Amino acid sequence: MAHCEHVPTAALAADTVLSRMRALDTALPARDGVAVFHRVYLAATREARPHLRGGRPGDVAATALDVRFAERYLAAVDAAEDARRPPACWRPLFQFRRHPGVRPPQFALAGINAHVGHDLALAVVDTCRTLGCEPVELEAEFDRVGDLLAALEEHVREELLPGPDLLRVTDPLTHLLGSWSLERALDATWSAARALWALRRLPDVAGEFTERLDAAVGFAGRMLLTPLPD
Repeated sequence: MAHCEHVPTAALAADTVLSRMRALDTALPARDGVAVFHRVYLAATREARPHLRGGRPGDVAATALDVRFAERYLAAVDAAEDARRPPACWRPLFQFRRHPGVRPPQFALAGINAHVGHDLALAVVDTCRTLGCEPVELEAEFDRVGDLLAALEEHVREELLPGPDLLRVTDPLTHLLGSWSLERALDATWSAARALWALRRLPDVAGEFTERLDAAVGFAGRMLLTPLPD
């Protein structure tokens, strides 16, 4: 498991990621769909970012996972800005980011879907390689990230959805957002992370598995971004 000498590196990496996210928050236009996801994600990250307390191994693991997780999202943003293809899971959000028929909570949940379904599984594997540990040793950190994402989803539903007098059972948005479950996504992600770790010595199979995972998460994201009537 992680040793205390990882603490300065982990803390520096966490500061770098948070600085990049703050800079991106300033750069993104207010009405941009990516900005909708980014701002709720940044708010949750600021609130729940772990603090390194004396270099305990669990703190290092938590920070390492947070950093690897955020870096996956930032890499997708960089790819889109450089006119390169981001992972398939993120493409719908970048393609529909300015579509007038897509509502803010759709953008936010599509971002959560991509980040949970694809990025988190790969971040667990990245962290295991960095720290020389097994996925089971990161299960507590994974659950903590799940709690962060649950708070993020709750924020989306409370802050971005219209009031109860406007959001009715017959509203297509109600049905669309009800079709996606964070709990099920997290269960699938944990299974995917364990499978990828088990396949690490079979790079061809692991690569195919990752590609299929990416595509499946992207398909779900595209459904979440279905344009809706006013």
